[in-house]
Order: sequence, then C-alpha cells, then structure tokens
Amino acid sequence: MDFDNLRLVEITRTFGRRRALNKVSMTASAGTITALLGPNGAGKSTLLSIAATLLQPSSGHVHFGTHDGRTGGASLRSRIGMLGHDLYLYAELSAAENLRFFANIYGLDGVERRVEAALERAGLTGRRDDAVSGFSRGMRQRLALERALIHEPRLLLLDEPFTGLDEGAREALRARLRSARDAGAIVLLTTHDLAAITNLTDASVSLADGRLQ
Repeated sequence: MDFDNLRLVEITRTFGRRRALNKVSMTASAGTITALLGPNGAGKSTLLSIAATLLQPSSGHVHFGTHDGRTGGASLRSRIGMLGHDLYLYAELSAAENLRFFANIYGLDGVERRVEAALERAGLTGRRDDAVSGFSRGMRQRLALERALIHEPRLLLLDEPFTGLDEGAREALRARLRSARDAGAIVLLTTHDLAAITNLTDASVSLADGRLQ
C-alpha cells in the first residue's frame, strides 16, 4: 500500500469527559517534515497515536492518500514507522538482534543487508553485538530510529525525538530525518525543542487544549 499524503479531517478524541482533540484538520505530504507544536497536554501525542492507527478517533476521519485509516488494516500499518517515548527496544538483545527481530516481523527480504546498513547509519557497527542495556540514551535513540525505519515506511511519526540527546546525537537525528524526507517519506514529529528543528521542518502546526491555533 502506498500513499502520497496524510489527511486528518475534523479529528475529535475524548477520554471520558475529557476532550483531548477537538475537530483537528491538517495535511502532511510526501517528502516533507511537519512539526506538531504545543504545550504539554495539548493533544500532540494523541494525534500521533491516531495517525499511527494505534488509537481510533471518537469522530472524524484519517486518510492515507485514498485509503481510509479505519479499514486499512495490516497492509496500512506496515507502511507506518513510529518512534515514541518508549523506544521499543529489547535491552537484553544486541543492536543487531533488535534490528533483525523487527525486520523479520515485517517479513522483509535481505534482512542481514538491511541490518548492516541500519547499523552503519546509526553509527553502531562497532557495537553491533553489544547488549542495548549498555547503550547511552543517544545510542538507543539512534538505534530506535533505525528500528522505526527498517521497513522503509511511507509515514514516520516521532514523539519528542530530541529529548535527552547531546548535540552530536541531535545532529545525527536531524541528518537521518532529512534522509527520510528526501526518500519521499511523510515525517510528522512533536517537539518542545524549537532550536532542534531550525532549518529542518517544512511546515508546523500548533495545538493548544486539543485545538489548532
């Protein structure tokens, strides 16, 4: 399944009496990086979860090109990569084993080639067989990003990806996001760190109290 844009149309999401999102509409296109900005509690993470099909909206529609998010199923989810607060890495496994595990989940061909290329992009070739439990935050973040990208997703979603990174790791992350954008991915990220996205994003959207500003 392929698609050239992500469209959120009048998205509302409630949790009991709390309204996390209120009629949010936006579009993100292939080959662009869009920043989703706003204070804590604005609804940014909820919106990412809905875009990832991990959470259904209470009302409104999510469209992946001509495909409806409610009916896309596994073929749609296989075209989405996500990096959240939980990096979804197995600490007891090595860097290579983590990547190999996720590549196999996606049923990819050329797994070893993909793993080696991902390790090189993450700057972790020399630590390929070391357990992730011994990695720094920056090393884990770089590995988790390659985990999210190993199946070459059409849509890449990142929730506060710059948190806790030193400047070297931040620059490595920016370079990898530019590469994903240049390859035609739709990139949508949340961040409080405006300095980290200077000269990186193509568009930005602000949320407050679940509404677009």
